[in-house]
Amino acid sequence: MMMVYGLMVFMRQTLPYAEQQHTVDYRWPTNSRVGERAAAQFLGVGDEKITLTGELCPEITGGTLSLLTFKAMADEGCAWPLIGGNGTIYGMFVVESISQTHSEFFANGAARKIGFTLSLKRVDESLTSMFGDVKQQADSLISGAGNLPGQLTTAMNNAVSSAGEMVGGLLA
Repeated sequence: MMMVYGLMVFMRQTLPYAEQQHTVDYRWPTNSRVGERAAAQFLGVGDEKITLTGELCPEITGGTLSLLTFKAMADEGCAWPLIGGNGTIYGMFVVESISQTHSEFFANGAARKIGFTLSLKRVDESLTSMFGDVKQQADSLISGAGNLPGQLTTAMNNAVSSAGEMVGGLLA
């Protein structure tokens, strides 16, 4: 596995990319000053984009179906988590654009080569805000798990009681 974007796993059989470009902009607006160099002020991190490019050979790698799956995810307009195969969590990204170039065609018009470029843009505020949501979810799971023994005991008592009633009804 090279990377995961939401439900889409990038690997040789789906969308193996050959190049990954990661760009982060930083905002430094300036104010002109008379007789001085312009004053710059750091306002924070700007846009963060990841561009994946590659070439599919449907006989060996993924093909049109893989690109259609990715397009269907993009059409939803949802942000999905982007996680590298090495465990790097990039954040929540949306698809900005999908570009395809088909070449070297079979007699039926199907392409032997499909070049693609996928442009993703980060939309979450920060990894800490994203992990905050995960922490809340984990806390609710843990508190729910704390109630599990009582729920199991109640379910078992109900099952034993029902079984006893059924046996009693059969014997009567």
